[in-house]
Amino acid sequence: MVFSGIGYASHMAGYRIGHGYDLHRLEPCAPDGEGRPFILGGLLFDHTLGPVGHSDGDAVLHAVTDAILGAIGEPDIGQLFPDTDPAHDGQDSSTFLHDAVARITRQGFCIGNIDITIICERPKIGPRKAEMRTNVASLLGCDESAVNLKGKTHEGVDAVGEGRAIEVHVVVLLASCGSAAKDEAC
Repeated sequence: MVFSGIGYASHMAGYRIGHGYDLHRLEPCAPDGEGRPFILGGLLFDHTLGPVGHSDGDAVLHAVTDAILGAIGEPDIGQLFPDTDPAHDGQDSSTFLHDAVARITRQGFCIGNIDITIICERPKIGPRKAEMRTNVASLLGCDESAVNLKGKTHEGVDAVGEGRAIEVHVVVLLASCGSAAKDEAC
């Protein structure tokens, strides 16, 4: 592959790939621990434990946000929305995701597809997988067919496998939407 000058090869300019990752420790919810209500993919789950985090602790939306930001070479979620800023205490993670979507839109990109892997012992993802997929697509402003989501366990290995943490991996493909994307979402 030959690259023309500095930057991307001309045949690659229309696509960007990003990877996002997030992990949150799980603890009992207040007042028994530091856990927040268990929100995943923008949905509230009934669970005895919750993520420990500065915002709402939504590991799915955090990883999706980082994947999008990484694809366009922007600072990560922790740099843009630091956990030292009291303004983000308990913040709805869709705020961070909307910011990332606005950034790709301004640069002329839209979601080509996104693949989300949630790794946890509990809660089980399967019963709410379709609902979560619909919600993530809605937050991204893309067709539901562009969002894949799967739940995995960690087979009892380490903090995730023991139910003391949740882990999320995300891969996103951004596609150029042309100049119209700078004025409206794809």
